Amino acid sequence: MSEHKDFLRTIVEKDLKTGKYKNIITRFPPEPNGFPHIGHAKSIAINFGIARDYNGHCNLRMDDTNPTTEDTKYVEALKDAVEWLGFEWKGDVRYTSDYFDKLYAWAIELVKMGKAYVDSLDEETMREYRGTVTEAGKRSKYAHRSAEENLDLLERMKNGEFKDGEHVLRAKIDMSAANMKMRDPLLYRIRHAHHYRAGDKWAIYPMYDFGHCLSDYIEGVTHSICTLEFENNRDIYDWVIDTLGLEPPRPYQHEFARLGINYTVMSKRKLLELVEKNYVNGWDDPRLPTIAGLRRRGYTPESILNFCDTIGIAKANSTVDVAQLEFCIRDDLNTKVPRVMCVLDPLKVTIENFVGSEELDASYYPDDVPKEGSRKIPFSKEIYIEREDFSQNPPKGYFRLTPDQPVRLKHAYIITCKEVKKDERGNITEIIAEYNPESKSGSDTSGIKVKSAIQWVDATSAKKVEVRLYDRLYSCENPDGLDDLNPDSLKIIKDALIEPAVVAEKPDVRFQFEREGYFYADPIDYTDANPVFNKIVGLKDSYAKKKETPRSESKSQVKKVQIDGETEPMSESEQALFNKYTTTLKLNSMVADILARDEKLSSFYAEVLSANNSPVTIANLVANEVARELKEKEVHELQFNASDVAKLVQMLDDGTISNKIAKEVFEEMAKSGEDPKRIVEAKGLVQISDTAVIEPIIDDIIAKNPDNVEKFRAGNTNLLGFFVGQVLKATGGKANPKVVNELVAQKLK
Repeated sequence: MSEHKDFLRTIVEKDLKTGKYKNIITRFPPEPNGFPHIGHAKSIAINFGIARDYNGHCNLRMDDTNPTTEDTKYVEALKDAVEWLGFEWKGDVRYTSDYFDKLYAWAIELVKMGKAYVDSLDEETMREYRGTVTEAGKRSKYAHRSAEENLDLLERMKNGEFKDGEHVLRAKIDMSAANMKMRDPLLYRIRHAHHYRAGDKWAIYPMYDFGHCLSDYIEGVTHSICTLEFENNRDIYDWVIDTLGLEPPRPYQHEFARLGINYTVMSKRKLLELVEKNYVNGWDDPRLPTIAGLRRRGYTPESILNFCDTIGIAKANSTVDVAQLEFCIRDDLNTKVPRVMCVLDPLKVTIENFVGSEELDASYYPDDVPKEGSRKIPFSKEIYIEREDFSQNPPKGYFRLTPDQPVRLKHAYIITCKEVKKDERGNITEIIAEYNPESKSGSDTSGIKVKSAIQWVDATSAKKVEVRLYDRLYSCENPDGLDDLNPDSLKIIKDALIEPAVVAEKPDVRFQFEREGYFYADPIDYTDANPVFNKIVGLKDSYAKKKETPRSESKSQVKKVQIDGETEPMSESEQALFNKYTTTLKLNSMVADILARDEKLSSFYAEVLSANNSPVTIANLVANEVARELKEKEVHELQFNASDVAKLVQMLDDGTISNKIAKEVFEEMAKSGEDPKRIVEAKGLVQISDTAVIEPIIDDIIAKNPDNVEKFRAGNTNLLGFFVGQVLKATGGKANPKVVNELVAQKLK
């Protein structure tokens, strides 16, 4: 069972303990109108994970009630995603369309009970009659039809006698309900379209709110777990089941926050637009957040499930940093994949004093990875190195090959530049070098000290490969449309060179290309004649990301990062700190990694923690705000000390200030060294938590935004953030966000 007892598992345990259910049955009910994305992966992990943890089972059910958008290719993609993630559904795949006859029979029951009617209003009038958040709706005149007339019309609708939109079947509930979803919601609509499974038998199809709850009931589902946008639909879910008087046990709906990731879109409509307008190369384009795309890029099921577990299950929507997903795949592959050498931008090096050829022994794995495996690397007079690994006019802190600075060839020898050849335009075409015969890796007796090791390939035996370098599809954190696409999201290198064992021996399908990143042999386009590799994710702390090396880093620290260009394995003491941070202090793994690897930060963190026992809040502040200050300064140069940070955290924890205000106070502390409490008092930054002050502001904002209120109550719960943001803006960021969230949620019900 998961170590984390989230609120959903708490509900399940309570239901088992009280005897509400004997067995737990969940379901994953996607609509087969697009390829599943990583948000679906979270839902899959929750539904199948809960069933597994409590010895129950999970059904896979296609919610196929809209024949105009559904397709068998989407069904297969959904099945494939569940299996690839390592889960099994109970029995055969289920389909809402399997239950069409039962659903229709229940619809007839509601009509006979006087709880449903056929409405013939046009769409515009129906919308007008619905009312607003402040005004009750108006019931259609057709609601007064007799049960016999309604049954006749419903039968004729089913038989295809009417046009699309000419009639609908509606529940008769309450046109003045505060939850606008309950104002006589639609149960069936006419669709003259061929259904991919049911054929042409039906001309009417159930709406989600009618088909979903009853399908759950048919399957004996106990916990119907949905994302937050269906929170208002729960009232309809309960109304349908309760009104029909279905025999218990019955299912209940529970909602969790959907997954949002920055630099990413997960709207099916927007993903479909990207695919159909050829902005990407199909649903499995490695830049997409689809499971097919992530899989083709080289992500592993373990990394995605670990990501889902790390972000947890929340009740409020939020956005997760895509770096957290990248951390999970990097963390997973670090102990799994072989290290090899690939040169993306080759520069020829001729070693004039080397004669003949040689095969060098090289392990696929560093010492800290408990795996065995090695290969022979050919070495001769002519090799290729990465073009950026030579500089004729090196910047400060450049530790690779220069006219005056030797460098080690990984697994080979130390070489020294003797001559630089250029073409007529001044471009470097070749380096003439010498090697030291006594400097062979593993038996170096040369006495030469170098500061870096670089990758290389033998000119004669290297294999030409195509490398696809993928970057984020969008260039901004919160993309809205096509204008936000990143024009540099894909770069294709046709003539990269890789050491021969990778292609000839195929020791794996995923590799770490030394100092470049993690790569995956493309499962579609790779052939022996034309090997193709996709970049999964870059290496943390590569030289390209360290051009502005913090002045406070010691030379030894820079060297550690530069030699391999990858995440340096933790020392025993760093690993011990990391374990303490994640297990005892419950820190996020990324924050723990930052603190454990930096002695100054970990020491400062410990000092603050000794003054205020609030490990998570302190860790986030130190790993972000304090770390930025220490990039340019030593600890003794800071304008603030650990005691000041402890005071700031205390004000955060007791609700005196908000996170936004805390950042403002920290900036002032960093500049002036002023006591944080004095800054808060002098600037009047005390957080407003008094409901008597906040409520009138909320009321005013709600009154000014009736359209958004209606959309929220109609199911767009993402607008909660809009209202909270408006209140915070109106109070200059001083209102307590927690209090505002609670009050806004209450008033919008």
